Amino acid sequence: MPAGLLLSSGTVALLSLLGDEAFLSWGWRVAFLISGVLVVVGLYIRLKVLETPAFAKLKEERAEAKVPFLDLLRSHPKNIMLGLGARFIEGVTFNTFGVFSIAYITTALGLPRQVALMAVIISSALMIVMLPIFGTLSDRYGRRRVFALGSLGIGLLVFPSFWLMNLKSPELIWLAVAIPFAFVYPAVYGPQAALFAELFDTRVRYSGVSFVYQFSGIFASGLTPIIATELLRAGDSTPWLFCGYVVIVSIISALSVFAMRETHQRDMAVDDTHHRASGAAARTGLQAGRK
Repeated sequence: MPAGLLLSSGTVALLSLLGDEAFLSWGWRVAFLISGVLVVVGLYIRLKVLETPAFAKLKEERAEAKVPFLDLLRSHPKNIMLGLGARFIEGVTFNTFGVFSIAYITTALGLPRQVALMAVIISSALMIVMLPIFGTLSDRYGRRRVFALGSLGIGLLVFPSFWLMNLKSPELIWLAVAIPFAFVYPAVYGPQAALFAELFDTRVRYSGVSFVYQFSGIFASGLTPIIATELLRAGDSTPWLFCGYVVIVSIISALSVFAMRETHQRDMAVDDTHHRASGAAARTGLQAGRK
């Protein structure tokens, strides 16, 4: 993700050198054409990804879920809600500093687009280094602890960040975006994949992770720029109402993660065997009761 953001921001920054008229008339199309190469690369990688040993074993035993999504809703309703709540801060943070900040700096503050894009470029480059660090820390100290601290850290930093942006100094703007986005956001994004995967057993893991990530995108990602714009208008072009919204989201996500059980030392193969045995026993008991 940070590599993609770095490439996209860097491409737009270079194309912006053409000038607004050329960029708006044809320059933006160049970025879309270049992105086609990444689509091909992504498709190649996806087709080459092997199934996990746990799922391969499940297929050998012919124990796959016939309708994974329905099985997911029946077996993991609590974890679905906790996953949706946890991802709230990740989507909001990315869209706050990776998307909304660019519009805020250029429109509300009236600064050149290059200043905003450079803030995102610097943050993305640093994030590439920070993500594996926080992923490793979550392996050592637990997903919940690292994720929750990152979530609360974003809530603590959002007000100072926008205060620094309002000083209109390019260097301070780069710092205002980089501190929460490059050094704190990875504490959320780094452990996220493992955290969500460990919420669900192998029979419904793909469906569970996909549903939590994609469905939460409706309110966590898709609505964030709209909410930010409306709160900015309601606050007389000041960002403080929106900052308060981010603080509330950070608390919701932290509480969602604290409500989960720690999973970083979980033996997923053992848990899957236990889950299948329990499910089989429950089905046997239900059939016996019907007789």
